[in-house]
Amino acid sequence: MSRIGKQTIQIPTGVSAQVDNGVLTVKGPKGELTRSIHPLVTINIQDGVLTVDVAKKEDKKERSLWGAFASHAKNMVIGVTEGYKKQLEINGVGYKVALQGKDLKLDLGFSHPVVFPAPAGIVFTAEKNIITIEGFDKELVGKIASEVRALRKPEPYKGKGIKYIDEIIRRKAGKTAKSG
Repeated sequence: MSRIGKQTIQIPTGVSAQVDNGVLTVKGPKGELTRSIHPLVTINIQDGVLTVDVAKKEDKKERSLWGAFASHAKNMVIGVTEGYKKQLEINGVGYKVALQGKDLKLDLGFSHPVVFPAPAGIVFTAEKNIITIEGFDKELVGKIASEVRALRKPEPYKGKGIKYIDEIIRRKAGKTAKSG
């Protein structure tokens, strides 16, 4: 049995969820999210409680889909009520971040500044060397955060680059001077 799939998801007031033609739609104060549902998974919504179920609970594939879609539904409900946030930190001499309208303008040691456009549903904030990425879609927030980080990954010698705020960079010792 899927432990995550067995859990029921409470739909808070101000949030509506419905299933139409194999598509789950969740609307809330922050926005609206939709996700297509796998044919082996059934989603029931009754009295403000969302439950996910599968026909054959013994089948490994169906159990994995059961837990996955339960997590997706829970993330959708949390996203439209509270939203999601990721923070990145920029380290390096001369590395700067600023907002250019809604987009991010990054100076990362290249010969040119890098402008990262803000997709729909994502809000950037920049203060000093911290970038905050906020949105109501958990997958999109994580994807955008990884794309921004990939612009200049942290290097292991001095730690220069863009890293997640809670990420620990394993440092390496550099070359040592030849004695003699």
